[in-house]
Amino acid sequence: MQPAQASLRQRFVSVLDAWVDAERGRFGLFLPLLMAGGAALFFSLRTEPPAWLALALSVAGGALLALFWWWLVPRAVAAVVLALVLGFAAAGFATWRAPPPMAVPRRATQIVGTVTAVESLPGGRRVTLSAPRLDGSPPEARRVRVRLRDTDTRPVASGETLAVRALLMRPAPPAFPGAWDGQRAAFYRGIGAYGMALGPSTRLAADGTGSLGTALQWLRETIAARVQAALPGPEGAIGATFLAGETSAIPEADRRAFRDAGLAHLLAIAGLHVGIVMGLVFGLVRFGLAAWERTALAWPVKEIAALAALSAAGAYMLLTGAHLPVQRSFAMAALFTLAVLVGRRAASLHGLGLAMAVLVLVGPEEVVGPSFQMSFSAVLALIVGYARLQPWLWRLRGGGTVLRRFGATLVGLALTAALAGTASAPFAAYHFGQIQLYNVLANMAAVPLAALVVIPCGLLALALMPIGLESLALVPMGWGLRAILEVGRAVSSWPAATVLVPHMPPWGLVLLAGGLAWALLWRTRMRLAGWLGVAAALASPLAAPAPDLLLSADGRMIGLRDPGGMFLETHGSPSRLTLESWQSLWRVRYAAPLACGATPCALRPRPGGPAVLLVPVPPAPPDACRYAAIVAMEPLSLNCPASVVIDRFTVWREGAVALWLRPDGVRVVSDASWRGRRAWTLTPDRAPAGLVVAPSE
Repeated sequence: MQPAQASLRQRFVSVLDAWVDAERGRFGLFLPLLMAGGAALFFSLRTEPPAWLALALSVAGGALLALFWWWLVPRAVAAVVLALVLGFAAAGFATWRAPPPMAVPRRATQIVGTVTAVESLPGGRRVTLSAPRLDGSPPEARRVRVRLRDTDTRPVASGETLAVRALLMRPAPPAFPGAWDGQRAAFYRGIGAYGMALGPSTRLAADGTGSLGTALQWLRETIAARVQAALPGPEGAIGATFLAGETSAIPEADRRAFRDAGLAHLLAIAGLHVGIVMGLVFGLVRFGLAAWERTALAWPVKEIAALAALSAAGAYMLLTGAHLPVQRSFAMAALFTLAVLVGRRAASLHGLGLAMAVLVLVGPEEVVGPSFQMSFSAVLALIVGYARLQPWLWRLRGGGTVLRRFGATLVGLALTAALAGTASAPFAAYHFGQIQLYNVLANMAAVPLAALVVIPCGLLALALMPIGLESLALVPMGWGLRAILEVGRAVSSWPAATVLVPHMPPWGLVLLAGGLAWALLWRTRMRLAGWLGVAAALASPLAAPAPDLLLSADGRMIGLRDPGGMFLETHGSPSRLTLESWQSLWRVRYAAPLACGATPCALRPRPGGPAVLLVPVPPAPPDACRYAAIVAMEPLSLNCPASVVIDRFTVWREGAVALWLRPDGVRVVSDASWRGRRAWTLTPDRAPAGLVVAPSE
């Protein structure tokens, strides 16, 4: 080897060793992210992988890691492979253990099942029935949710056996190719159908199974009912959310105000709520034990207070439904408590990584949802941000005077809202198509009210409920809720409170998650490359323009987007959720009717571009084949080899359809070609694999 080559090699090795030493302890933090990536890879497949593949890959990954354990680089590669495989295998196992989709009758059905949940709605109630029997058939493995009639006021409680005649519907498919997949979410939640009651319900048996889950659900419903009885109106509905995790009774207008003001996280029980509960219990227990000289001197007061706070957090998690955000928060709380017991730093990236790994293994289907992505990105930004800004924050507190402490507290609130909101905003933009500009200001006003008034009074109300004096605490809790509600309504009414943003393609989401993790987890300047990935992700909508024309999966709605706005042609009663999804995709707030009537309409979204012929009522005109695409809401008998023909049979087979009208032709993407054939896709078995699109003339 030449001396120059040897010197270059030595220099490279020394630089690599220095970098490894500087980043020591950070490499393992990427393994939970890779596990989440493996789960996301599973859900991105277009065909269902064989059941044995996940187990085989896990065994192979473990063997690979054991084989190369003593070599650094091969061991790192094996660990990466094993992390990806574990996430993939967890998703495969979750799919394997989920019951298959149930057959849903298209006629009115007599349903008999055990009530496992009763939800209050703004205009009625909704019940969840487990092991339902449809017209006397054997019990189904999946549950059904039925909205009772508004006139059905008979008390319904969890655990009783209920009979009701209802019209059932399958979970709704995506509103457009690539939209939120409600069928996948229902598949993993064990929901088989949704329905509307056609008559009053009948109680067949009062006693349920007596299980712990039934008892907890009954307790949640009782607490929610007593809160709403003491606080009628939206304050009671929001109070039931804070104390029992019941969000269904919140009026849609107030829910929208919270969302537009950036306060929607207050309605999703998560880290903020668990942290406040733990802080209150920890402070009260520690103060109480320290106030008695004997316990203060002889007992480990701090450790006892930490265990009491963790117990309170566990009880709060069960009481509010144990959803994914609160599970993640409780996992972090458990690690926090363990750190206190062993004398280690509580808030750490390793704790966050361990919590992520556990949740990926337990609920891999949540990886592709907004809650998982937004909560972990927010916590990651808070841990890293506070670690890097801690010296500056200590200088801000100065000598600890009251004024400087108050100012530091305000700065801390603003910093928390800014870090968490900024990190989670791109993920919210991907899933919801909008961002909130004033979320920092809204949170600075609302979070102290929740921490100092609402949650403390709520915990006191829970303690007073057994003796019937909860109103003493619920009334001041209502004052705090009213103030938070007014903040949400006021901020959401400000100009440009919400900004509609272009939808990011899936590969942009991958760049965003990877770039953000890369930028926040590394210590050295190597982290700067991550911001390039984030910038590329934010610019990715420019490479994936929105479609020009959409057809709903039920064939009742056709939408067109042009520079003048959004236009609709409807047939029957279109879906409100589908319309809102289209408005979010196209970044418009209002839609005008196309008003074609019964006559065909020629639509040209761009001057000089391809034209689409809309045929509201067949038959098509003789010159239909000269158009690049022909779209009809009814079955259409037409043979145009050089045109794209889409009718009611097309959307019946393929689901929602999107069209891009380009100068060189028409691009068509259907929901069936986007999602493929997976365990949760509810499409006819005889549907083709995808549309065959001929180029336009």
